[in-house]
Amino acid sequence: MKLLKYKWVVLALVLAGTGYGYWHSKAAKPVAERYKLATIVRGDLVRNVSANGTLNPVVLVNVGTQVSGAVRKIYVDYNQQVKAGQILLELDPSLLQAQIAQSSANLVRAQAALKLAQTIAQRQRSLFKQDYVARQDVDQAEDGVAGARAQLAVAQAQLARDKTNLSYTVIRSPVSGTVIDRSVDVGQTVAASFQTPTLFKIGQDLSKMQIDTTVAEADVGGVKVGQAARFTVDAFPERDFVGKVRQIRLNPTSQQNVVTYDVVVAVDNPDLKLLPGMTAYVNIEIDRRKDALLVPNAALRFKPATDDGKSADKPARRARGASVYVLQADQPVQVKIKAGLTDSKQTELLGGELKAGDKVIVEDKQVDKNKAKQSSRLF
Repeated sequence: MKLLKYKWVVLALVLAGTGYGYWHSKAAKPVAERYKLATIVRGDLVRNVSANGTLNPVVLVNVGTQVSGAVRKIYVDYNQQVKAGQILLELDPSLLQAQIAQSSANLVRAQAALKLAQTIAQRQRSLFKQDYVARQDVDQAEDGVAGARAQLAVAQAQLARDKTNLSYTVIRSPVSGTVIDRSVDVGQTVAASFQTPTLFKIGQDLSKMQIDTTVAEADVGGVKVGQAARFTVDAFPERDFVGKVRQIRLNPTSQQNVVTYDVVVAVDNPDLKLLPGMTAYVNIEIDRRKDALLVPNAALRFKPATDDGKSADKPARRARGASVYVLQADQPVQVKIKAGLTDSKQTELLGGELKAGDKVIVEDKQVDKNKAKQSSRLF
């Protein structure tokens, strides 16, 4: 009975194995259809450095005030074109006018004091010649003249300063341009005691703009002055704008141990479509290859599956020496290549046995299918 039982167990295992083999042979794809292939082609390859930045006028002037006072009148508003020397705003001059009146009175008093001191000194000199006074009296009189003359100079300087301050109550534009911002209203009091308050911001020429971008230290080495840059803005997502790297500022910025540099991109804005403050998404062209032999980056990352059916993919190597796989006799065969310039999609082939038109493996469909099944089981 035991022998008969073992025979049935063996028969069941044989039948199960035969059934699995039959199912597997039906389910498995032919080797040639298992792999996704890509063709090596010739074309242009561009390597870009991506960065975000803000559009700003090349010259943005903050117009402030050197004196305090209440705003009496405003002559310009947002977006208005102004000329250099044009009046922008007037402050109430009442207090400064009163100060000028006081300084003028002090000047008159100083002039009178000087005249009196000169008269006394003249009298003392005359009496000294007649031996009616001592030399010391003459010296004191002349010293009084010098002191009065100094007080007169102080009064004159005070009056000149007050007149200058009065002229500062009329705020004029230092440049020709466009009013971008106005920070005050009529009746508002501005105080210039500690720092100069900003009243207006004027962009000198909005037809010439610049983008202040932040580029990571790992990429800034490839950026050079004069390189072409393309960028987009959210306001015109379907339009590409062009610019040129004008400056790489040497002052680094460090945030959370990430070091970046400010790269300034010069932009022409003849139609004034680009507005100050817009966010620009910039691609700076740091290298280009024309008519290069190109292989997809996915081919460099591909590794054949191991015996357990799992992918043997490894991170792409940075060295120029690399390899890809081609199909020979329905089997993946490794081919050594020399890699050159790369972007996010393709890599330049500098050497090796491959040529334009050859096909390389970029994907194992069976492995990717198994990975998808395993991922679905996790959820």
